[in-house]
Amino acid sequence: MPSNKRQRELARRRAERQASRRAEERARRRKRRTMLGLTVGGVAVGIALILLVTSLLGDDAKKAAVSATPSGAATPVACGATAPPALKKQTFPKEPALTVDKTKTYRAEAKTSCGTVAWTMDAAKAPHTVNSFVFLASKKFYDGTFCHRMTTSPGLVVLQCGDPEGTGGGGPGYTLAEENLKGATYKRGTVAMAKSSAPHSTGSQFFLVDKDSTLPPEYTVVGQMDAASLAVLDKILAIGTADGSTDGAPKSKVYIETLRVSPV
Repeated sequence: MPSNKRQRELARRRAERQASRRAEERARRRKRRTMLGLTVGGVAVGIALILLVTSLLGDDAKKAAVSATPSGAATPVACGATAPPALKKQTFPKEPALTVDKTKTYRAEAKTSCGTVAWTMDAAKAPHTVNSFVFLASKKFYDGTFCHRMTTSPGLVVLQCGDPEGTGGGGPGYTLAEENLKGATYKRGTVAMAKSSAPHSTGSQFFLVDKDSTLPPEYTVVGQMDAASLAVLDKILAIGTADGSTDGAPKSKVYIETLRVSPV
């Protein structure tokens, strides 16, 4: 009997230890699953941000994204009631000959359906890009083109324009090498050129920076807006995007009626 009693006691203790180990293992597995979920979520967020920047600023991103009014934004501005002119698609076989005066500053004035946005461009810092603006404006290339995309994500609040197709995939038929990248920053008021992830992929699309951005120095900085233009840009960004997201087509149509460039 004493022997049987001891055996039962030893068996009970073994069962308790085994149950304890199983409980600890289940707790460890739950913890691993939780940590894995957090890690995957963090990676997903990081990847989403990279894809946002890449697709937002890519000339070759052939998609019309949809976005929405930022939280707490002002009442959307009523843009022009007139319909945009019919698009006259133009393409050119090669980059135009360099004819701008590198000693001069040029002023671009875009009359949009929501107001006039203007910026100055230093030909010495980005001669080929400024030259392309002068050339395309002289051909009325930008007239009637839509500002097809806006983003309102933290660190990237911009309006993107200059695509003759209005999809994010159009351009002038030629590409430019990126310029003025050394020490480039994208603060409020900056005008920079969109591109794909490949080098020498700058085209006709450009973006207007509404708030200081954390973009890497990979996009040609071509100009700076004045205070009056920034006030118009603020109103346009307040329109928000079509589906409530932070990246996509404006809720109301925003288009360039005319864009002209002249030396200052």
